[in-house]
Amino acid sequence: MAARSGRWLRGLLEAGRPLFRGRALLVTNTLGCGVLMATGDGARQAWEMRARPAQRFDPGRSARMFAVGCSMGPCMHLWYGWLDRLLPAAGLRSLPSVLKKVLVDQLVASPVLGVWYFLGIGYLEGQTLHESVLELQEKFWEFYKADWCVWPAAQLLNFLFVPPQLRVTYINGVTLGWDTYLSYLKYRVSGAPPAPHSCCQGPD
Repeated sequence: MAARSGRWLRGLLEAGRPLFRGRALLVTNTLGCGVLMATGDGARQAWEMRARPAQRFDPGRSARMFAVGCSMGPCMHLWYGWLDRLLPAAGLRSLPSVLKKVLVDQLVASPVLGVWYFLGIGYLEGQTLHESVLELQEKFWEFYKADWCVWPAAQLLNFLFVPPQLRVTYINGVTLGWDTYLSYLKYRVSGAPPAPHSCCQGPD
C-alpha cells in the first residue's frame, strides 16, 4: 500500500513538473495567486456567515479577490526573478545575502502589494480613487505591522531552501491564512475591533 502510494505521488509530481517550467510557470504563478486569494476570501465569508446568520455568500466579492490576486501574480513572478539575480543566495552559507533579500522584500514588495490590493479592490468595487486612498490611509499601518509579523520568517525559509521556480507557489501555500486576513481587513464591519497583531493569532 505504501509503495503504491509512493508511486502515485511520484507520478503526480512528474505530471505537474511542466507547470513549473518556462512560460507555463508564469501562468501557474498567476492563477495560483488568484485562486488562493479567492479561497481566503471564501474562508472569511464562511466565518462571517456563522457569526451573522443573515449574511449570504457574495460570489462577486470572491471574484474581485481572484482578479486582484491574478493581477499580482505576474508582478510576484518577475519580482522574485529579479531579486534572485540581484542577490543570488541559497542555503545557510549565503545567510547574509538571504537576510538582505528578506529586508528588500519587506521594504519594497510588501508595501507596494498592500497599496495594490486596496486600490485594486476599491477600483473593482466602484470606489473613487479618493475613497480608496482614504481607506488605504485608515488600514495600511495595521496591514503593514501584521505583515512584519508573518512574512520575514516565511521569506527567510523561502530564500534559504525553496528552488527559485517554486518561490511563488511556496508563497501561495503560506498565504491562505494571510489572504483570509486581507479579506477581514478589507471587509471588516465598521466599528469592529481590529485583529490582534500577534504572530500567533489569526484574524478575528
